[in-house]
Amino acid sequence: MFLDSAKIYVRSGDGGNGCVSFRREKYVPKGGPNGGDGGRGGNIIFRATHQLSTLIDFRYKAHYKAERGQHGQGALKTGKDGRDEVILVPCGSIIKDADSGRVLAELLKDGEEFIALKGGRGGKGNNHFKTPTNQAPRYAQPGQAGSELNLIIELKLIADAGLVGFPNAGKSTLISAISAAKPKIADYPFTTLTPNLGIVRYGEYDSFVVADIPGIIEGASSGKGLGIRFLKHIERTRILLFLIDSTLIQPPANKKECLKDYRVLLSELENYEADLLDKPRIICFTKSDAIDDTLKRKLEKLKTDEEKIVISSVSGENLKELKDMVWRKLQAIRREE
Repeated sequence: MFLDSAKIYVRSGDGGNGCVSFRREKYVPKGGPNGGDGGRGGNIIFRATHQLSTLIDFRYKAHYKAERGQHGQGALKTGKDGRDEVILVPCGSIIKDADSGRVLAELLKDGEEFIALKGGRGGKGNNHFKTPTNQAPRYAQPGQAGSELNLIIELKLIADAGLVGFPNAGKSTLISAISAAKPKIADYPFTTLTPNLGIVRYGEYDSFVVADIPGIIEGASSGKGLGIRFLKHIERTRILLFLIDSTLIQPPANKKECLKDYRVLLSELENYEADLLDKPRIICFTKSDAIDDTLKRKLEKLKTDEEKIVISSVSGENLKELKDMVWRKLQAIRREE
């Protein structure tokens, strides 16, 4: 199951109390105070990992508490620090304060960490409070209490290329044809209800990640269909592949009408986040196995500002050329970065 939002409760560990103790040994009269300090409470730490791709674990565990520090002991023994609670999240996770909505951290890279809450300070033992006028203090400092927070974790998938299109445009078929991903494929709308990631091998050693975004319809930015629930995943892609059903060009349709879907998709992305239109784009006319060569040539001659290609995920037509186009754009982006 794919889960891209979760609410959890976290609490850092309490600090251990300082110790009130006096040195008592044979032949050492009035040994003086020797109470040790308390240990620090455990921190709450979020760590990004590429081994996770969903927040499903938080459905089964929503409360996280770090260990408290141990109390100080006599003979100047310091209490053990509490163990940190390390919470693993997928790369691309956003940590928010549930009460204020403020973004606390954004974890994008594998191994990146964020300390959400620090553990309480350990209290000082009575050894710290001795003075020339108070040589036998009978008090110690208590440990500091830990902190608590309600947090919201949101996941925005990180992919090199995102597949954008209307339901049944051929997104799931394409990602299954160029990668090992096995999304659900059927002949009715909204078969894809969760984003799918696929690793596309390029050449002998290289690869890139493609994300299949669930179908967008006109009005999605205002809540229609699946609404804006999955539009956020497009924000983290480097390239957008717009998949248009090439059978729309069949008579009696006008050849320019097949770009109507493309203009609607652009409008929905702009309404959601105008910056999305700054991403490099490729127009892919899918299902070319269902049209004849004459219609294919008409599609290739359409005037657009973006690169375009006619493909078939069933017959494999131009899939290698599509991967070449995506790879060239990715290399150009990486050089700029």
